[in-house]
Amino acid sequence: MNASPPPAAALKALLDTQRSAFLAAPAPGLATRRADLSRLAKAVKGRADALAAAAAEDFGRRAVEETKLLDLVPSLNTITYLDRHLRRFMAPERRSVHVALWPGKARVHYQPKGVVGIISPWNYPFQLALAPLATAIAAGNRVMLKPSEFTPACNAALRALLEDIFRPDQVAVVEGGAEVGADFAALPFDHLFFTGGTEVGRKVMQAAAANLTPVTLELGGKSPAVLAPGADLDQATGSIAYAKLVNGGQTCIAPDYALVPRDQVDAFCAGMKTAAKALYPEGLADPNFTLPIHSRHADRLKALAEKAEGQGARRLPLLDGENAPAMLLDVTDEMEVMQEEIFGPHLPVIPYDSIEEAVAYINARPRPLALYHFGPDDAARETVLTRTTSGGVTVNDTLLHIAVDDMPFGGIGASGIGSYHGPEGFRAMSHAKSVFTQRNPNGAHLIRPPYGKWTTRIMKHFLG
Repeated sequence: MNASPPPAAALKALLDTQRSAFLAAPAPGLATRRADLSRLAKAVKGRADALAAAAAEDFGRRAVEETKLLDLVPSLNTITYLDRHLRRFMAPERRSVHVALWPGKARVHYQPKGVVGIISPWNYPFQLALAPLATAIAAGNRVMLKPSEFTPACNAALRALLEDIFRPDQVAVVEGGAEVGADFAALPFDHLFFTGGTEVGRKVMQAAAANLTPVTLELGGKSPAVLAPGADLDQATGSIAYAKLVNGGQTCIAPDYALVPRDQVDAFCAGMKTAAKALYPEGLADPNFTLPIHSRHADRLKALAEKAEGQGARRLPLLDGENAPAMLLDVTDEMEVMQEEIFGPHLPVIPYDSIEEAVAYINARPRPLALYHFGPDDAARETVLTRTTSGGVTVNDTLLHIAVDDMPFGGIGASGIGSYHGPEGFRAMSHAKSVFTQRNPNGAHLIRPPYGKWTTRIMKHFLG
């Protein structure tokens, strides 16, 4: 049974409790942070079956293997990575000092920000809650977590897990719908981390701006897959089909559309259908095919394809079954399917005649969260990589850049602000405090009034 949604006053009281606890013990040491990460990892491993069962309940059908592979294993990898590199991340960083300030020394100290608010989505209900949570803990912060209301079973399992290993003044789970989410985003956190859609991201950023709260926004957008001349067609279609269909297409970095050389469109579509059939032999009835999170989302996906077809698009089913995932050909910019992130298993296929045309098509749209390039290491790849801007790129595969723990993950523009994963994630959750320590003797007195010959010499040296 879900907990009653807390009113705004209760949320503020919880924030005040966590902030008071932080001020009383503002910078946990390395051993404390590692112990917290270890307890979190142990709890996730110990409850893996229960967490996977909760996800299957919320989605209606989601394979246990899918939840463990795509939700839990990445969460544990993040925790392991943070634990392994935490000593280095926490160490003060030496910076150079201008000769005029010698013999002083400069260091950057990464200190906890305080209380971090995390708003996580429903599509990967564990990974996208636990990865930022672990990062915030590694950076020494306290955390209030607001998961999506569309995954109540996952939320209950997550709440039970976290309540068993953390006090509420260190980590607390807040449940509720859009109204609670709005109250949550309006709290004066020391940092606010949001994963979700672009439109909601705008509202979150507006709410945070009222408190001058720094934000990390992990959004989405229309991520392209570019099939370049000379690409291995079987490799490309197998990878794109998997990325487009896994988790029912409900993945923020799934390819949203494919750009294909005009003379290869038919072969590409045939390869996609073959690859999809190999992944899910029973079509929509396949026990490994994840269902839409709720009926409203299913109706939306159905409407997107039907509207496009009604406006002249050709629909080529990828799998067997009513309202099956489909490739959409002859799409136009006026169609809704090309104006918003699909977040499902439909794939518009857009022909192009030159790699410059493909690049121009990508650059005419908001910058995507991900980009995928299939093809040899040649001028075409260089053109795509250097002349487009996206959150991240995987070459000759899909999705895998997010799995490299040492690289930053995040969008740009409409696809997000800021990054996490890697050292960038630790720093996003930390305040970089500059500390300059002066030593005697020093030459600082030479540039103070009353100005004299030494001041003149110094000015001549620096100004010519």
